[in-house]
Amino acid sequence: MSLLEYGLLAFSSLFAIVDPIAMVPAYLAMTPNDSPAARLRMARLACIVATGVLLLFTLAGSRILSLVGVTMPAFQFAGSLLLLRIAFDMLYAKRSGAQETEEEVAAGAMKDDIAISPLGVPMLAGPGAISTVLILATKAEGWAQYGLLIGSIVAVGAVSYIVLRVAARGAVFLNPLVLKLVTRLMGLVIAAIAVQFAFNAIAASHLFSQ
Repeated sequence: MSLLEYGLLAFSSLFAIVDPIAMVPAYLAMTPNDSPAARLRMARLACIVATGVLLLFTLAGSRILSLVGVTMPAFQFAGSLLLLRIAFDMLYAKRSGAQETEEEVAAGAMKDDIAISPLGVPMLAGPGAISTVLILATKAEGWAQYGLLIGSIVAVGAVSYIVLRVAARGAVFLNPLVLKLVTRLMGLVIAAIAVQFAFNAIAASHLFSQ
């Protein structure tokens, strides 16, 4: 896989699974009484925390898996199932429970500060995003692609902050119909990526080899 192909795969898959655009309604619902400045501060901290968590799993995820005796093909296949579950929910134009639950949104609305939890983790850096960066890290061939993955994580964090920043200032650029269309398109992308990850896991495990 070329650098360009890997870079596009890393950014597109991670952006699709984090899906900050579809998260805007929940973000605004959890901060109904906060000023734009307070919303900006929480969005900035949440994106920093989420980026840090994803970078941590990118750098140390394989070691963590080896400590608990889980092989990478097994994790890759499990991750593909999780991504496929999220994709099916998104194809029906809703955020998956693996990304956020109604209980987390309700609890967030009662908190004074939602930056670290639930906004940073698990809404931005949830199980799906963590699984994605771990799988992408195993697919990286050399330091150049590894660097592209790290850059993609930082870029997705930055784009997420821009989206939340615009929403925090009261923009109404997200029509419900547009939201549903974007969510369904992202779901289709994630479904294709999940299937490819599953094929890769099966091939790596030599499950059907003679």
